Amino acid sequence: MAKVLLENIKRKFNNVTAIEDISLEIPDGEFWVLVGPSGCGKSTILRTIAGLETATSGNLYIGDRLVNDVPARQRDIAMVFQNYALYPHMTVAENIAFGLQMRQVAPKTIKERVLTVARSLSLEHLLDRKPKQLSGGQQQRVALGRAIARQAQLFLLDEPLSNLDAQLRDDTRAELKQLHQQLGITTIYVTHDQVEAMTLADKIVVLNQGRIQQIGDPQSIYALPANEMVASFLGNPPMNILPAIYHGDNFNISGQILAIPPDLQEKLHLNSGESYNLGIRPEHFHLNQEQKEENSEGLFADVKVVEPLGRETLIRASLPGCSWFLNVQIGGNIRLHPGEKLNLQLDLNQLFVFNCQTGARIFPA
Repeated sequence: MAKVLLENIKRKFNNVTAIEDISLEIPDGEFWVLVGPSGCGKSTILRTIAGLETATSGNLYIGDRLVNDVPARQRDIAMVFQNYALYPHMTVAENIAFGLQMRQVAPKTIKERVLTVARSLSLEHLLDRKPKQLSGGQQQRVALGRAIARQAQLFLLDEPLSNLDAQLRDDTRAELKQLHQQLGITTIYVTHDQVEAMTLADKIVVLNQGRIQQIGDPQSIYALPANEMVASFLGNPPMNILPAIYHGDNFNISGQILAIPPDLQEKLHLNSGESYNLGIRPEHFHLNQEQKEENSEGLFADVKVVEPLGRETLIRASLPGCSWFLNVQIGGNIRLHPGEKLNLQLDLNQLFVFNCQTGARIFPA
């Protein structure tokens, strides 16, 4: 096991900068997730740590060793890819044992370790099968088993669950978390799936356009995103972003007035007459079913789509004259239909204010 330190890592491909000024320190034994939209640089960071890409500038340490010029095979890492990369002519046991054999580990030790790993992943009854005889989830567990058996000081996982169906992905994600708790090996995991990031990570690194946007534990990032990109990326459904003009005691949102109580006005410190983007998560809307006339408080919206999800219902609604939609999450016992009008009350204690030009969070400060 080892800590990982990146100091001002930059990677350019010809004249295109894939990642820039990447600095972070992953403590020994922690599970960190790199997350962001496609093309944000997360896989480039992982491949640079693995030694499959060479940093254009900056320093990379694994443990206390500078590994900028150390070949991939000498970095003592185990990597699991999206496509599993199993040897089709080998059995499950032979695939798991392959890395140990390359390191010339004693046959008795290999046999014991293969059995131990197979038991931990519920693969012992599949040891004599070839990869083509396995399901996608079983193949993924074999790939994980091969990495675990090596007992490397660092695990790197590049979107390992993306080829699995929804239920199997959930099950394998839980197995991964349990395995990390048992093994305690430093793990860096790349995904574009924010649910995986939230459920697996000790710390999340949110990336966009090759730069780090925010680093923190999942709940802290969700509760206090650094900017509009992070706010709208983490959360399912995502945070609503509402263009608004501030007038001291209210926000004008597409012609509708959202009154601001005096205690909140004192905290905002905004310039009257300027435009801002307001952020509110879907679960922080409340339906006022008693007042549906447009002269009452709240925002008025038209129901466009209703998605029942069991214990909750997701509503897609639109404000009059707006091309964008609001995501509203309500209790599953409330019945609504497309075309109905909603009176939406916002929990102003959960309101965010972002700079229109930079996307930076202005409030809460």
